[in-house]
Amino acid sequence: MVVHAEPFRHVAREARENSEFLRMAPAATKAAESKGRESPEEPDPLRTAFERDRDRIVHSNAFRRLARKTQVFIDPGNDHFVTRLTHTLQVAQIGRSMAVALGLNESLTEAICLGHDIGHAPFGHTGEDALDEILDGGWIHADHSVRILSVIEPLNLTWETRDGIRAHPWRIEEGPATPEGTLCRYADRIAYLSHDPIDAMRAGIIRYVDLPFRAQALLGDQHGRWVTAMVHAVVDGSISAGRVQMAPDVAEAMDDLRNFMFERVYLRAEGQPLRRQAMAVVQDLVRYFEAHPSELPPSARRSESPQRQAVDYVAGMTDRFAGRVHAARCG
Repeated sequence: MVVHAEPFRHVAREARENSEFLRMAPAATKAAESKGRESPEEPDPLRTAFERDRDRIVHSNAFRRLARKTQVFIDPGNDHFVTRLTHTLQVAQIGRSMAVALGLNESLTEAICLGHDIGHAPFGHTGEDALDEILDGGWIHADHSVRILSVIEPLNLTWETRDGIRAHPWRIEEGPATPEGTLCRYADRIAYLSHDPIDAMRAGIIRYVDLPFRAQALLGDQHGRWVTAMVHAVVDGSISAGRVQMAPDVAEAMDDLRNFMFERVYLRAEGQPLRRQAMAVVQDLVRYFEAHPSELPPSARRSESPQRQAVDYVAGMTDRFAGRVHAARCG
């Protein structure tokens, strides 16, 4: 007599939390050992704390707005150019793949990667520079990402997810507290250094033969090979070093490529007029709503300074919405 197994198995949160200690590497951040949330709440019966963070971020309003925010090219008029949302999804895929390969917590890595750019202003880093110029104390998108997820659209995320989002930019010297947060740093750089050159070629700004020789030699001549080479360099380099890092030869090639992109694409002289125009739109809007706080929507009014309220509202705008509002209020 043949006994057929049940087609499904109920795997509750506790079972998955326990399995993390068996299947993950010793350095992995275990959900059961999380430092917790800003406000205590009952655990979910099905999802670990980090899985719950990931889901909350994906369903947030701020995450949806990334579809209409610039990655590099402002309103390119071509559907194949990368947006802030497609960049974020690529970062999450790369981060998760590396986390699985290293035995780290893939759900925490994915949550950090999905939330890392959620605070970006309209017009990408141009909008960030515009806000940094006029806000008292400066402005950085990583801090604003945490502010969105904690204050503006509070999701009560775990400490580990918020820390990884806050510290993902390389200019923050102390870095993330978890290896999963450091993976996000690499995933972010791998993603933009693989897709931004493709967009620049599509725009006719550079050619493949213009890329640094070391990058061509080590990364190959196809987009998929670039991602694969850099991912393997992080996995191999981390296993060799005992901490999350990239193999030195590929890291140097990636630095060559990054320096090239800043010189030939991100800060090229031909793009400066559009960059100045975008900065003016952002700064004009902040000044307008700072002077007219009563015109802010109710959701943007908090017990903070008029400038802080204005910056929060403008930073949340998509590119096209910022342009429409600017034309109507500041034109």
